[in-house]
Amino acid sequence: MAKFHFSLVSPERELYAGEVDQVDAPGAEGDFGVFEGHEPFMTTLRTGTVTVYAGSARRMFEVQGGFADVTPESFTLLAEQAVEIGAA
Repeated sequence: MAKFHFSLVSPERELYAGEVDQVDAPGAEGDFGVFEGHEPFMTTLRTGTVTVYAGSARRMFEVQGGFADVTPESFTLLAEQAVEIGAA
């Protein structure tokens, strides 16, 4: 599976940066998933869970609002607040 760069940033620090396979996020107009090569778009986020898939690893973060910027090569998520809530 093709990978792309994902970065999750809160006002305090960068919580995640790396090459991933998929990211699922809570958009203001509904949940969305991003893979490498996704069409570019920007959206606001609502409170919810961001799930990051990298190989067999899965990490989850709780976010409270923010913005998402998606390009075919990367996904940057700027959260108003974020905390890691689990890994598998």
